[in-house]
Amino acid sequence: MEATVRWTGSSGMSFLAETGSGHAVLMDGAPDGGGRNLAPRPMEMVLLGTGGCSAYDVVLILRKGKQDIRGCDVKLTAERADTEPKVFTKINFHFVVRGRQLKASLVERAIKLSHEKYCSASIMLEKTAEMTHSFEIIEDLDLPSEHQAAG
Repeated sequence: MEATVRWTGSSGMSFLAETGSGHAVLMDGAPDGGGRNLAPRPMEMVLLGTGGCSAYDVVLILRKGKQDIRGCDVKLTAERADTEPKVFTKINFHFVVRGRQLKASLVERAIKLSHEKYCSASIMLEKTAEMTHSFEIIEDLDLPSEHQAAG
């Protein structure tokens, strides 16, 4: 895996990050650090990546378990240390999973597997941060099941 992060110039604290897979994202700093608040902060990107990693796992595990999952949102709430280095000290993951007749035990198991076995990002952050998880299930009656044959 590769990435390149390039400072965009001397008038601020924006950085253009380019991934080895060919995608780009802009990051910026807070105004009190010379940034202009034009893009997410680098540590926000770490939190976003962790949420994406975990949500990806949960969706994949539930699909493999033949659960009729329709949506998965995860809200991350984090606290950081007061002094440098300002590592994450607490992170709560609250999942809102939508689908038809989803089994709570399987949703809970998917979240647990993600955080104990599959999500590299949360497993790394667990070295400094206390991780907590919660979830809710919303029954989705709007769309036909992706598991039903089209008629």
